Amino acid sequence: MSRVHSLLATATGGVRAAREHQTTIFERIRENYAKVERHDPVAPAIAVFLCVLALSTLGLLVQASHAATTLSPAEFSNELFEQVLFRFSGVVVMLAAARLGPTGVRRYIPAAMVVMAVLLIAVFVPPLGSQINGSHRWLDLGVVKFQPSELARIVLVLWVADRCTRIGPLLGDIQRGVLPILAVVLFYFGLVLVETDLGGASLLFLCAATTLWIGGAQTRHVAMPVSVIGVGAGLICFTAIPYIRKRFMMFVGETSNQQVDDANSAIASGDMFGLGYAHGPLRNHGVPYLESDFVFAQVGEELGFFGMALVVCLFAGLLWYGLRLVLSIKDRYDALATFGLMISTCVQGMLHVQIVAGLAPPKGMTLPFLSHGGTSLIVSSLGVGLALGAARRWAAEREQVVTNP
Repeated sequence: MSRVHSLLATATGGVRAAREHQTTIFERIRENYAKVERHDPVAPAIAVFLCVLALSTLGLLVQASHAATTLSPAEFSNELFEQVLFRFSGVVVMLAAARLGPTGVRRYIPAAMVVMAVLLIAVFVPPLGSQINGSHRWLDLGVVKFQPSELARIVLVLWVADRCTRIGPLLGDIQRGVLPILAVVLFYFGLVLVETDLGGASLLFLCAATTLWIGGAQTRHVAMPVSVIGVGAGLICFTAIPYIRKRFMMFVGETSNQQVDDANSAIASGDMFGLGYAHGPLRNHGVPYLESDFVFAQVGEELGFFGMALVVCLFAGLLWYGLRLVLSIKDRYDALATFGLMISTCVQGMLHVQIVAGLAPPKGMTLPFLSHGGTSLIVSSLGVGLALGAARRWAAEREQVVTNP
């Protein structure tokens, strides 16, 4: 009997010990990481593709709504045709980029870096450069007009991923590994900043620095230069550039701006389910760039909290499945490049939502796949397509192994 009591006590103690064990968040992360590692990257890649299609379709509806209520019938037809053409081109670019993947374009990265530097300088050279609202951000090549800074962000992320993979252990050395990479990133940051485009330059720098950190650079080696450069650039722009100082004063409530106030009114008027598709008075009351830099406010006005939540959830899904895709890729360069490309698109979307919602200083920044504008749509499609290409490469290699064991 005493032996039975002893066994029962031992079992009870074991159960109590098991119950008393508190699973930590790090154990949960390790468990989820192990599960994701075993996943086929094709499944999250399909989910990413579907999120992009949903966002692009919603963007087409939003742009058609804006054009139908602000343009003449003839202008509306032209605008609708242009939007359909852009979005179809975006899908074509995404599928074409998926056939290449990060590895397919890797050999061309050095040449692309040189070309992007030339294009970023060319925006200041007439007649190629086009000045809009006091900023030199556009390059007019006759047939096409685009912002080189958006494409430069994609190329720079690929270059950082390539360098991190090539130098390997040297990333632990700040002088021989981190600083040379940051010097090149800072050069492109400066080219975009002098356009002047503090938001675009900050986004470019943030995506490149995050890719560098994920690539293996030590936190203190990245955080210290990023903090110094970020604070320094912010102070210089605040003191030397009046319009940046004015926008910061808007953010802290010292001054107001009718465009920002009207965008907030559009969101507030939408309530839970919005005023209805193609309804809403503020687009016809002088709110500039409602279809591009403040398109999230138009979504709020027409579709309300439900529509805004849908957009946020689609971007959250894009980020979630994008990270699952990254963790499922075996090749280090492909995984790192995919991470940078997905972060580039998702962070841009996050910043747009924060700006429109008043959580960040006002800045002209498009919402990927929704805003009016061909450059943003095509570049975002290119970035996501290259990321999907990493999954396609893995699937092709696995099929080859199965076919020829």
